[in-house]
Amino acid sequence: MIKNISVVIIVKNGEKSIKSTLDALFKFSNVVVYDNGSVDNTLNIVSTYNNVDLVQGDFLGFGTTKNKAATYAKHDWVLSLDADEVISEDFLIGLESLQLNQASVYQIFRKNFYQKKHIKHCWNNDKIVRLYHRKQTGFNDKKVHESILINQLNTELLAGFVNHYPYRNISDFIKKLDIYSSEFALDNIGKKSSSPIRAILNGGFSFFKTYILKRGFLDGYAGLVIAFSHMATNFYKYIKLYELNQKK
Repeated sequence: MIKNISVVIIVKNGEKSIKSTLDALFKFSNVVVYDNGSVDNTLNIVSTYNNVDLVQGDFLGFGTTKNKAATYAKHDWVLSLDADEVISEDFLIGLESLQLNQASVYQIFRKNFYQKKHIKHCWNNDKIVRLYHRKQTGFNDKKVHESILINQLNTELLAGFVNHYPYRNISDFIKKLDIYSSEFALDNIGKKSSSPIRAILNGGFSFFKTYILKRGFLDGYAGLVIAFSHMATNFYKYIKLYELNQKK
């Protein structure tokens, strides 16, 4: 068992993915699942795992909620995962032999999928800091697009990879673009200006960047869906921000 690292996951209505995520974490002695209002079968699924501590609480924005969830961890080293991420066997082996250094934060290497298709162009594979010592750092307080504060810490890449399955169908895109665009608008009210024209231009450029510049067309049907989703998300981000700023 891995006894010096706690895995921390926040989730809401994650019944379609949480089982695969938790199954891959069988070697961790402490996994914290912070549920913020699931009404599907998530709670029943999570309750079947002996190494999981289930906590229920409010959603305060992604950054703040992830920091709150980390306070329930038994260990100071925290591996933050999403409920749609599944670690590989190579990743697990790498963690078992890792000599952790409090002067460092650690990146995961993530492969992104739409349904079961590996998206190689418009999403690419990405590297994200996800393993940290909670007495040294934590997440920023952004409501969306949160990240771990690096400060003066070194950044090291973990061995192996993590598979990411963020969308299983078109409805998932629609649900998430509504959530993310709303959180972005709330996070930037009064901080950024916006207008209908800016919303249109941002949305249009996002489609062009994803589908043409990043060669999303090489990802086939999935690339088109992803590019259109990026366009819609950016349009609604800025149109919602415009409406909120108008109400100030």
